Amino acid sequence: MSDSKPLNWKAEPGIGYHVVRRNDGGMHYVFTDLSEKTISHWKAFAEDHLLDADRLTRNLYDLRQVSDIPEEAMRSAIRLNSDPSARKIRLAVVVASDAVADGIRKVAALADTNFAADIHIYTDVEEAEAWLALPLDQFA
Repeated sequence: MSDSKPLNWKAEPGIGYHVVRRNDGGMHYVFTDLSEKTISHWKAFAEDHLLDADRLTRNLYDLRQVSDIPEEAMRSAIRLNSDPSARKIRLAVVVASDAVADGIRKVAALADTNFAADIHIYTDVEEAEAWLALPLDQFA
């Protein structure tokens, strides 16, 4: 995609994720830990990108290297992805196991808010990519 927005992401010592721009203009995050420092950095980065969201976007969060997803990390993600600006995001989350996926779904079901982003959880990255590849007018 030639007209991609700048990523404006900077690595910092001690954060457990990196992000690159996807070919479709979205972002591909890979998390290795969900420490408080990682979540804080990610939230600030994601909030900055939501402020100037100007088009439908496909993002992929790869959490397969994370063995335990703290409930507070899940709640932070739910709050951020419930922002009205997130309605322009199709987000695929890939986790290592069905047990982790079920844990995320349970926390999401308890949330007092509806997702503004269209979020699906997968254990297979190819399935996640296939869903992300659907035309953006097929949000469901």
